[in-house]
Amino acid sequence: MAAQTTRQWGVTPPISTALPTEQELATNDTLVAELKRQNNFESAEETEKRTTVLRSIQKVTVEFVRQVSKRRGLPQSSIDAAGGKIFTYGSYRLGVYGPGSDIDTLVVVPKHVSRDDFFEYFPSLLERMAPPGAIDELTPVPDAFVPIIKLEYSGISIDLIFARLMLSQVPLNLDLKDKSLLRGVEEKDLRCLNGTRVTDEILELVPQQKTFRHALRGVKLWAQRRAIYANVMGFPGGVAWAMLVARVCQLYPHATSSVIIGKFFRIMSQWAWPQPVLLKAIEDGPLQARVWNPKVYNGDRFHLMPIITPAYPSMCATHNITMSTKKIIIRELNRAGDIADRILTGRLPWNNLFERHTFFSQGYKYYLSVVAASRSKEAQLIWSGLVESKVRLLVANLETVDNIELAHPFNKGFDRVHRCHTAEEVDRVLSGDLQFQAKDIETETTDLANDPKHGAAAQGGAENVDVPNGTDKAEQNGEGQYIIYTTTYYVGIELAQGATKSLDISWQTKEFKDICTGWAQYNADLNSLNIVHTRNYDLPGDVFEPGEVRPERVKRTKTIKKSDAAARKRNFAASNLEESATNDAKRQHSSSGPRSAVSA
Repeated sequence: MAAQTTRQWGVTPPISTALPTEQELATNDTLVAELKRQNNFESAEETEKRTTVLRSIQKVTVEFVRQVSKRRGLPQSSIDAAGGKIFTYGSYRLGVYGPGSDIDTLVVVPKHVSRDDFFEYFPSLLERMAPPGAIDELTPVPDAFVPIIKLEYSGISIDLIFARLMLSQVPLNLDLKDKSLLRGVEEKDLRCLNGTRVTDEILELVPQQKTFRHALRGVKLWAQRRAIYANVMGFPGGVAWAMLVARVCQLYPHATSSVIIGKFFRIMSQWAWPQPVLLKAIEDGPLQARVWNPKVYNGDRFHLMPIITPAYPSMCATHNITMSTKKIIIRELNRAGDIADRILTGRLPWNNLFERHTFFSQGYKYYLSVVAASRSKEAQLIWSGLVESKVRLLVANLETVDNIELAHPFNKGFDRVHRCHTAEEVDRVLSGDLQFQAKDIETETTDLANDPKHGAAAQGGAENVDVPNGTDKAEQNGEGQYIIYTTTYYVGIELAQGATKSLDISWQTKEFKDICTGWAQYNADLNSLNIVHTRNYDLPGDVFEPGEVRPERVKRTKTIKKSDAAARKRNFAASNLEESATNDAKRQHSSSGPRSAVSA
């Protein structure tokens, strides 16, 4: 018992080993109650359903390995002993899943089973062995950066990835913590194995797993509500937030989840970035794999908020963070810290911490709308993913403009469908006009659509996704209308204090377009990309939640001299934010209000 109390968790001694007070325990109870009110936990019946599904996938895995072993002509004794095992990772493995959460699942097989075997035989075998009608929306994406099979099994979303070990057998008692298992594995296999290895290390490196899980549930809910949860957009993803919470748990090993949350916001807002967040010392290993080290690798020196994975080979989970997203994260941490202080002293309830962001309603005066469009749905899935994977590069370029304080990318895109009768109407849609948006098809955000092809393109870059890019003829419905698919990503622009509206971002937008259209599968007759300069009062209605107050245009009552008005308009034109400097820019109207739209 004495050894347990003196153990040091993490790379530094704890800040406090104090036991919880009665008030802290009571506040913790109110935290858990609020998380339940927020529908953050699922029912016991749903959890048991997940367990049943995973047991089924484990049986399929063993049968899959047996069948491939037979095809390889192995002796019966080797076939019977070949094994095969599934591991989970991500939110399910961490124990912070809720209603509708997917299960990230890793299929581990012996050396004579290949990834080609996995994509060729596993899907059909799964459908045969599952209960009738249990499998739905099964989509293999073999050429993704992390090859994946996405499916719905009895209503539960499953992400299946694959890894092959250089072993002749994969028994059920296999533990992936052993670094020697990584010898001889391919790079793709190493990436897949690390998901489970990192998750398991995190759980082993926290003093109290229940405390960690409740605190992480609170932090994840806060980050999602504040729209700062998306690795591809330059914010921390799920594993990064988990590691940050785990580090605070190490510093306060006996604290309640409520105290951990309060300390979390203060510690991370004042962290001496770019000092890395480490859960344990970085380890060497048996591979010639790159391990995060800013003293050796120049690229690692530019990581602004490095959060380092604990499993070998250690990597930076936050390499996508930009100067702007770092400022936004720290602002949100400070804001949340103020709220948490008042909650912990009984002056506010927990639901104040989980209030939704105000990115569209109060965030900014100026926005850039990045409109990716295609003439077929299949092409749009990949094209929009490619554009999404590059938005952070646009943000980084905008940060070089002197008069821009920050560029804030919203953490998801908005998928819309449009019906046009003429080529002119199509061109207007491609330039951001929403007048022809299909009224009977709801706008859907990319996270809710959760399409595997879009996701694969966004996470790994569409260069790695070998999916047919469709036709250069727009889809038509039975009424002869052209169907156009768009996905819009919004970037809020905050001007520097004292800056004039006269700024030129033409190079930054052109550079971004050149990067995107330089994609090998880009087809100018099929794909389109435009940057639309949008005022807050011109934002479309479907970006607002019910109850949000939309910004209104301020009516000017002051009389302006004709010469002053001309000068002001020239300033607006030069800014590329209020009015276009090009001759063909027009005020365009939609059912949701007027917008200022120009092609970049």
